[in-house]
Amino acid sequence: MAGRYRPPLTIIGEHKINLDGQTISYTLKRSARSRCTRLEIRQATGLTIVIPKSFNVVQVSDLLLKKKRWILNNLAKCSQARPAIAAKEIKDGDCVPYLGGELKLLVRQNGSSNNSTTLEENRLIIGLGNKNNKLGLVLEQWYRIQAGRLINDKTDKLSAEFGLKYNRLTIRGQKSRWGSCSRKGNLSFNWKLMMTPEPVIDYVITHELMHLKEMNHTKRFWKLVSVHCPEWRERRKWLKQHEAELTARANIT
Repeated sequence: MAGRYRPPLTIIGEHKINLDGQTISYTLKRSARSRCTRLEIRQATGLTIVIPKSFNVVQVSDLLLKKKRWILNNLAKCSQARPAIAAKEIKDGDCVPYLGGELKLLVRQNGSSNNSTTLEENRLIIGLGNKNNKLGLVLEQWYRIQAGRLINDKTDKLSAEFGLKYNRLTIRGQKSRWGSCSRKGNLSFNWKLMMTPEPVIDYVITHELMHLKEMNHTKRFWKLVSVHCPEWRERRKWLKQHEAELTARANIT
């Protein structure tokens, strides 16, 4: 029996607000499953607001004003910490990694109120519905949707093949993890896996599924991984060798 798939967050867009004289930029996302709002501050991405489906966007400003002290304090801590890799501004004609290869971006203004993405062979055609939309946000959303489809399908097939059952699967943007497995059987995978070759994705999924049997990294755990993925060492090595490059290329605006 397949586990439940939690759909990716919908990126609404980037906004700004004035808090105590400081102009604060933030990314607004909507979750179909969350029941409450969530504020996140990360060094690489800054402030992100995740709101539930029923939350009125108009109320976001009031929420930020109520949380302004927490926001300003934590943003200050981030600015004092070690600087992250600078985000690269992508543009029409650039290439982006996809399943171990490269896609050429073709960016157009589509004259619609919605964004669009179309994959044609080695080209990703992005139609921006609003000239103020950030290309990086639209691209990240596309990666997340592709990750949800491919990784969910692969996980269902591999878990059935291994005779295992997981509870729920989510796609996230973890800073330092490719995947995780909780004691409740919930699996989480990084959308940046869509930049890696498919055999590497298969290894990461197999790795996390084996944690349903062994919640550790003992010899017994690695023996289980080896049974189902004999090439795991080469695939893990590929991830380590390309991690810094992929992290830099995923840090897009």
